[in-house]
Amino acid sequence: MAKDEINAFLGAGTSYEGKLHFEGSVRIDGDFEGEVSSEGTLIIGQDAKVKGVIHVGQLVLSGNLRGTIEAREKVVLHRTAHLVGCVSTPSLVMEEGSVLEGQVSMGTVPAEALPEAFVETAESITPTDEQSPVQY
Repeated sequence: MAKDEINAFLGAGTSYEGKLHFEGSVRIDGDFEGEVSSEGTLIIGQDAKVKGVIHVGQLVLSGNLRGTIEAREKVVLHRTAHLVGCVSTPSLVMEEGSVLEGQVSMGTVPAEALPEAFVETAESITPTDEQSPVQY
């Protein structure tokens, strides 16, 4: 299997709630709520809406994500990305136009260990711009 090959795909129009564990790479283009756990790469497409707790090696975000994120290697936010929550990663790449609302830790502190006030704040954030694509 090639390094950039996608193992699983939740396409546009799909909705899933629960726990997702995988190896390699998974792409979500639909709606997902729950927990994701992997050493691999999670790709969230432009039209996707994801809410939950994410523990992955790498996160590549083009869509909407709300939750607690721990990426052991890197988080990449493309220009269409909208992330609301707490992020813990050693490397954060943000394209111009991407939106990040919440708390970022780039040290050795996992997202779950961030002060409770930051987690509560991230969970209570609602977009102030009425044109914001994030709707939960």
